Amino acid sequence: MLNTLSFLPIPLLQWYGEHARDLPWRREPTPYRVWVSEIMLQQTRVAAVLGYFAKFMDAFPSVQDLAAAPEDQLMKLWQGLGYYSRARNLQKAARQIVDTFGGVFPTDYGDIRSLAGVGDYTAAAIASISFGQPVPAVDGNLLRVAARVMGMTRILPPPRASAILRRPCRRLSP
Repeated sequence: MLNTLSFLPIPLLQWYGEHARDLPWRREPTPYRVWVSEIMLQQTRVAAVLGYFAKFMDAFPSVQDLAAAPEDQLMKLWQGLGYYSRARNLQKAARQIVDTFGGVFPTDYGDIRSLAGVGDYTAAAIASISFGQPVPAVDGNLLRVAARVMGMTRILPPPRASAILRRPCRRLSP
């Protein structure tokens, strides 16, 4: 299965190099900025997030600022993005970073994954984008491409497809 997928990383990275959108969290890919963008982008389009991201970074330029923010200010800035539990988990995780990691964003995938509201994909995105670690961020898009490349014609329910494809996809680091 892995051999079938092994050709994917290089052409995908080449395509990205030519077509990547200029986004503020890519220009300055600190773990804090990547994390906030990933949480904002869950169930939301990039175009909708851009304005919110800029205002959020102005209001809370650091993890310490987010940890110390009054909840009503956080909720007001989040208004319109929906899924308010994401904002609450951001603040809860910011407080974890301050209390558990001395205010320094953790670099270890497992430590990142331990933060409130951070799942496998988000932890991998932060680890790979901000720290250059070979941890692929495996999401539904990658799973769909992998299924097509492998000739899987039957549509599997997401948990089943994920179970079959996630492990080989995680090994796809150039």
